[in-house]
Amino acid sequence: MPRVLLIEDDPSVREGVELGLRRRGHVVRTAATGEAGLAALREFRPDLLLLDLMLPGMNGVQVCRRVREDSQLPIIMLTARGDDFDVVIGLEAGADDYIVKPARTEVIEARIRAVLRRMEAPGSGRPAVEFHGDLAVDRAGLTIAKSGVRLALAPSEMRLLLHLTAAPEQVFSRQQLLEHVWEHSYHGDSRLVDACVRRLRNKIEDTPSSPRYIQTLRGFGYRFGPL
Repeated sequence: MPRVLLIEDDPSVREGVELGLRRRGHVVRTAATGEAGLAALREFRPDLLLLDLMLPGMNGVQVCRRVREDSQLPIIMLTARGDDFDVVIGLEAGADDYIVKPARTEVIEARIRAVLRRMEAPGSGRPAVEFHGDLAVDRAGLTIAKSGVRLALAPSEMRLLLHLTAAPEQVFSRQQLLEHVWEHSYHGDSRLVDACVRRLRNKIEDTPSSPRYIQTLRGFGYRFGPL
C-alpha cells in the first residue's frame, strides 16, 4: 500500500485521517507543522503527500513550493476553503489535486489512488518515443525531454501532457480533461485544469504567453498543436 505523509495541524483531523487510512492498509506518518513535515519527508520517503493548506508558521503553499524545488512527489492539498483564492495559489505552487475538508476517508483514499495512477504508463501500441517539435515524449519510460534536456513534471502535468499528445489537434473541454486526467466523474473544478496547463506551459513552451504546444480555444478548451 502507498506510504502517505500527512501534514495537518488540527489534531482531530490529523488523527481521523491517519486512523482511516491505516485501517485501509496505508503506511502513514504525520506532522503538525510544515517544518516538521519537511524533515519527515526526507526520512520517511512517502509515495504521496497530503498537505493542509493553512498551517502555522510555514504554510501549505510554502511547503508545496519547497517540495517542488527538487521533487515531483504527488501532492494533494487539504483545505477547508474550497472556493478560496488560496486553492489556486496552491495549485500554481505544484499541487496535483485538492480535497475540501471535512472529507470521508474513502474519498481521500480514492483521490490518492487516482493521483498515483497518473504515473502509470498508458497502453501499448504507440511508438516508444514520440517527437512533437522540440519535445520527446517517452510513454513507456514516462519521461519528457525538450531539446534533449529532461523535464521534471509533476504527476498531473505528466498525465495531462500524455493525454493531449495522444490526440494532437483534438480539442478537449476542461470537463473531459478532469474526467480523463484527474478521474473526477462529477462536474469538477476547472481550476485544476487551468493551473496545471499554466505550470506545464512554463516548462515546455519557449514563450508561455504565446504557446506553441498547448493552445487555448476560448469557449471550448485545450488542444495540443498544431506545431
